[in-house]
Amino acid sequence: MKEKTTSDAQLKANKNWQEKNKEHANYLKSRSAARSFIKKKATLEDLEELEIAIKQRKTEIISLDNSPE
Repeated sequence: MKEKTTSDAQLKANKNWQEKNKEHANYLKSRSAARSFIKKKATLEDLEELEIAIKQRKTEIISLDNSPE
């Protein structure tokens, strides 16, 4: 049986951080899942579809950054 390596205090601190930073924690989980999918499970067809989506997203971000406020 593997011994517990994270202290109760650290677990509590992690939980508190996640509750206070829900949006950022969700962003980090989504980013991690996307990277893991690309590295471990994506097929060539998946990667081609993702390349199109990435190009579209980049265009959206660039146009938002260049729009007058």
